[in-house]
Amino acid sequence: MENQLTILSESLDKKLQILKEIQEYNKKQEQSFLEETVNLEEFDAAIEEKGRLIEKLGKLDEGFEAVYDRLAAELKGNREKYRSQIAVLQDKVRQVTELGVSIQAQEQRNKKLVEQYFARAHSSLSQKRKSSKAAYDYYKNMSGSAVAPPQFMDSKK
Repeated sequence: MENQLTILSESLDKKLQILKEIQEYNKKQEQSFLEETVNLEEFDAAIEEKGRLIEKLGKLDEGFEAVYDRLAAELKGNREKYRSQIAVLQDKVRQVTELGVSIQAQEQRNKKLVEQYFARAHSSLSQKRKSSKAAYDYYKNMSGSAVAPPQFMDSKK
């Protein structure tokens, strides 16, 4: 029983560490989009790394739940005997939950920053297209290629 409680505690420690890593990637992404120039390759690499970390979290969750399911009945029957270990586990679960909520808030802020970045990029691209078309139209007018010969002139002489 003691070993299994230790496994649960270590699992929560690993989960906290992974969540902190995800939080750091989120901070880097936020800084990246707050600056004028955004390196999309670094952004893509960070997303891939976060995906890998999230997969690890899923595996840790599955392992934690499997061990906890085996211990649940005995823990309920012997609450007093394992009170200190249960308190430590509850504290770690609280930390994991708080960190998870914090990461969700970061993700929402980053999503808005990404949307704003792409809206600015789209607007800039539209403006460049308009400018390019205006320059092309001006060139056509000045070179005379857009001028049609007079239609009502008598060409018989």
